[in-house]
Amino acid sequence: MEISVKLQLVISFMNIITNKAIVQAATAEALSFYAMDDGQAFIRALDARLLTAKVRFPLLETAARQLSAAIPEEEKDAVLEQLIALNRIGSYVVAGMMLQLRLEHAFRDSLDKAAMYMIRGDEWYVCDIIGERVMGYALLTKPEQMLPVLREMAGHENKWIVRSIGVAVHYAVKKGLKKTYVVQAFELLLSLGTTTDHHTKKGIGWAVKTVAKFHPDIITQSERTIAGNPAIRTWFKTKIRIGLSRTDKYAQRYTG
Repeated sequence: MEISVKLQLVISFMNIITNKAIVQAATAEALSFYAMDDGQAFIRALDARLLTAKVRFPLLETAARQLSAAIPEEEKDAVLEQLIALNRIGSYVVAGMMLQLRLEHAFRDSLDKAAMYMIRGDEWYVCDIIGERVMGYALLTKPEQMLPVLREMAGHENKWIVRSIGVAVHYAVKKGLKKTYVVQAFELLLSLGTTTDHHTKKGIGWAVKTVAKFHPDIITQSERTIAGNPAIRTWFKTKIRIGLSRTDKYAQRYTG
């Protein structure tokens, strides 16, 4: 029994990758199959060497950059489809990062594909992984273009698309989104403060906490709007209170 347990531990540790060079070598190996026009061997190698292993997300993003640099633009859609079909946590990280890298020259197409993959994945972690890397990064780097898209997304019938608004705002605010855009983003969050869907509440609430933590003055400026709208749910006000408590300021305003 003792030998069996040790063997299991060894196998487990062998499947943990923490070294950037190993990730780059594994990606290069998979790309060697791609260069030989063997798409199935390519995706199998990528899956076996990286996507079924325990790899930190930043290292998977390194792999995504390597793949994006090597794969011709007109062939990327097919590779993205292969990655999404694997339905691995790691494959969503790689696909999300590859879409992020396309935002500069294929902004709307990248957002549309991100939305499609979130709906297809149909899990909260798929929404969050892709939402941060695509919608969140787009809001941070191209807020003038992205804010109207987020407003459009607010009316979407799919819960993951609406949840991803919160994911995007959380990411962008945490990474330093300019205050003028944070104000507009919070107005959008307020408009979603009436939702009752569990997954949507989680995503929007995450963003509300982040705005309250980093910009408590925006919350202060919105107090009348919040107090004057009885449709805004308790969960929204609770997230505000939690976020404010992390600034050590204004926390007492929402203790009741």
